[in-house]
Amino acid sequence: MSRIFWDTNLFIYLLEGAGHSSRRVRTLLDRMIERKDELLTSTLTLGEILVKPLEAGGTELMARYDRFLDSPGVHLIPFDRESARIYASLRQDRALKAPDAIQLSCAASAGTNLFITNDSRLSRKVVPGVDFIVPLEQAWL
Repeated sequence: MSRIFWDTNLFIYLLEGAGHSSRRVRTLLDRMIERKDELLTSTLTLGEILVKPLEAGGTELMARYDRFLDSPGVHLIPFDRESARIYASLRQDRALKAPDAIQLSCAASAGTNLFITNDSRLSRKVVPGVDFIVPLEQAWL
């Protein structure tokens, strides 16, 4: 069992998308369920994924996200005091955008084995508390 953190876009691919990325995330989720892995994400993800449904008045899509994020094995990690301290350290790297630093700091504070993102630039970062950072295309299935 591993603790796997998904960046925001993976949820969008899973619940809204079609095509290659959507299928890849679905396969990844199925594999995680088989292995009984924990799925982690941050409260920032919740805020980011609700923007589009709120703009469009999409209450059904909002409800789908809420149901998924309330599923067994899915954990929302808060941006708390520990995360804020890690964030401050990560932001010393000015190339790292604030939302990415928040996601990585939440993942680090939760003790994450694998952080999966659609941003390949993040895979070059070393973040204590996160064992591996990989782009979706390189995530194991």
